[in-house]
Amino acid sequence: MPRRRGLTPEDLEIWQRVAASTRAAHKPPPRRAEDKPPAAPPPEPTPPDRFRPPRFRVGQSATAMTPRFDPAPSPAQRLAATPPGMDAKLHRRMSRGKLAPEARIDLHGLTLNAAQPVLERFILRTHASGLRLVLVITGKGKAGGPDAPLPVRPGALRHNVPMWLHRPPLSRLVLQVTPAHHRHGGEGAYYVYLRK
Repeated sequence: MPRRRGLTPEDLEIWQRVAASTRAAHKPPPRRAEDKPPAAPPPEPTPPDRFRPPRFRVGQSATAMTPRFDPAPSPAQRLAATPPGMDAKLHRRMSRGKLAPEARIDLHGLTLNAAQPVLERFILRTHASGLRLVLVITGKGKAGGPDAPLPVRPGALRHNVPMWLHRPPLSRLVLQVTPAHHRHGGEGAYYVYLRK
């Protein structure tokens, strides 16, 4: 015997009685003025004339558009912009290269992983020896080649050394970090003035 689909009139009557005797488990929240359906967004304003492309005729040569971007400042520029945390006269003499560093370390050729512990040991040792002005040579670094997958700033050490010097355990020993004068390495080196 084939099975019938759907409700019989008796089943439908029973179902309607059951549905009429039920009540909602949760009351719907009262409608507020804010609950109105959102209005259609206003039409987008037409762009001002300065953003419209210039008129162009077929056969006319196009003007070259150069991309404009503002690169982030280099570490040397950021350090030069920070106010000195030491005597202004001494800071001026140091920045002009008139103070000779008492010790120096050259981090050329080291990877970031190898350079950080070497720098930390050097700063801890020179501070324990009572030295005040040291020179940290990082080099200017190489620019990424044309096959580099991402644009990379030249000089990974040059960018990371100031951060390392401003983080523990070195931050409590370092009073000032300043880009070196050109006679001591210029952009590829930093003066590090240590606390007493």
